[in-house]
Amino acid sequence: MTVDAKQIISDLHTRAGWYRLLAGVFAEEPKSDFLQALLDDKCHAALIELGVQFDDDVLKIDLTELVENLACEYTMLFIAPGGFPAVESVRLQGGFSQNSMAEVKNIYQTEQIVIKNNGFNTFDDHLSAELGFLAIMFERQANAMEHNDGIEAKRLEKVIKRFWVQHPGRWVRGFATLIEEVAEHSFYREMSILLNAFTESELELLKITVNDDDGGRWRAPKPVHLTQPMQCGGA
Repeated sequence: MTVDAKQIISDLHTRAGWYRLLAGVFAEEPKSDFLQALLDDKCHAALIELGVQFDDDVLKIDLTELVENLACEYTMLFIAPGGFPAVESVRLQGGFSQNSMAEVKNIYQTEQIVIKNNGFNTFDDHLSAELGFLAIMFERQANAMEHNDGIEAKRLEKVIKRFWVQHPGRWVRGFATLIEEVAEHSFYREMSILLNAFTESELELLKITVNDDDGGRWRAPKPVHLTQPMQCGGA
């Protein structure tokens, strides 16, 4: 294996890691172990290098309080009526379980990937699911190259590009711009900025052009009737 091939494989694994990190940010209310890993010296330094600048509401606050604050904001941003679910069909088609969900589910099934719900209901076209799928595709591409399977590596590259063009490329940038605007805490503001920049970088690396059909529009699902007061937090 050439030095160049080894570097490409290493880069694919690295990119997959960033996909997984961003998927984790938006998957659910951040838990203490996730935040500890994110704010670990090595990871935090890598985030700073990418331009992430958390404020004191993240850096100078007790971890338990930070978890509670972010759980509340996650609920208000992504779950509560009037919020902005990180779901493609909501962002582009105005409601849950629209065509986008069926399309991505078919792609996952074709690649024999099952989206795990981690204890809560995850839509197949949720941001975390789409980024998680791409992370798996990059890891499989790296594995194919490690085994000198050029045909499979090329096929996976096409799957990745097609998926970006048909799905996350159409809505993630606008969604990230919106969350950057409405987030009260620097955690979601900065991670949304990173998501936007990462998306632009990936589209450039993949040499594909996709229109941002989302455009950062203020769109929310229809209000639902609450039978009991909504609680913030991850209890």
